[in-house]
Amino acid sequence: MESVLREKQVLITGGLGFIGSTLARRLVELGACVTLVDSLIPEYGGNLFNIAGIEDRVRVNISDVRDEHSMKYLVQGQDVLFNLAGQTSHMDSMQDPFTDLEINARAQLSILEACRKHNPGIKIVFASTRQVYGKPDYLPVDENHPLRPVDVNGVNKMAGEWYHILYNNVYGIRACVLRLTNTYGPRMRVKDARQTFLGVWIRLLVEGKPFEVWDGQQVRDFTYVNDVTEALMLAATSDQANGRIYNLGGDRAISLKALADLLVEIAGGGSYLVREFPAERRRIDIGDYYANDRLIRTELGWEPAISLREGLAHTLAYYRSHLADYL
Repeated sequence: MESVLREKQVLITGGLGFIGSTLARRLVELGACVTLVDSLIPEYGGNLFNIAGIEDRVRVNISDVRDEHSMKYLVQGQDVLFNLAGQTSHMDSMQDPFTDLEINARAQLSILEACRKHNPGIKIVFASTRQVYGKPDYLPVDENHPLRPVDVNGVNKMAGEWYHILYNNVYGIRACVLRLTNTYGPRMRVKDARQTFLGVWIRLLVEGKPFEVWDGQQVRDFTYVNDVTEALMLAATSDQANGRIYNLGGDRAISLKALADLLVEIAGGGSYLVREFPAERRRIDIGDYYANDRLIRTELGWEPAISLREGLAHTLAYYRSHLADYL
């Protein structure tokens, strides 16, 4: 995988965000020529501090994936596109559904059209979400589970996925999809819950304040960001992945109450309050979820390398040093 990406021209949409910047660091290590596209719209998680130390080894283009003219220019000459830009907040998608539609569906179609017309030889890896499944019928959830999104974000991400698979199948533009579960780690958004509730927990813990656990009985799985970037690169360098959709999972499923206890233990102190699920959130909540990720393990040889305990320790240490850069 490493040698395949050396000197490759790589474009990352959402490149100044949490996953995009972590991927950029890994690609720079491997000798790839990396261009990052990010709108730096405050609500969406892009942060120039995320590329501190590699600024002079990447090209940054401040531009929005909704700008068809920019994307038409940017995809030209690229070998790989990691398509990570997206609106991630479930609540924002319900309050402003048209913006979510523009970013997570229409812009994806524009990007694919730009590739079809100007760079049909590109390989695309699209980052999707477990949210497309909705409330699970069974656990763990595999890729054959029915798709029944419970919010606007899930519907639009589902459309984005299928545009990629359609362009793979009809036009031969090599594309695949990874359905991410709760991704966490250094450089994630912590000032609010637009990306993940875990970021808010960690910020409050570092600030010495109690955090809130809603209900606490729900079960989730978590993937450390470095494990996600390895999966993205494996998918990018494998022809077997073309036209495929893969779940990512974690090393174990855990209840939110047990996760809170583990976090406090690793932090060496801290406290939390258990409270009822807010009514406006419960309407779009999916209950318990954890992934069956056997398909990507079998076909691409991926598996999580970082345990939940180890990943949480790395993340806490990072924000103890850099919290001010994320507020």
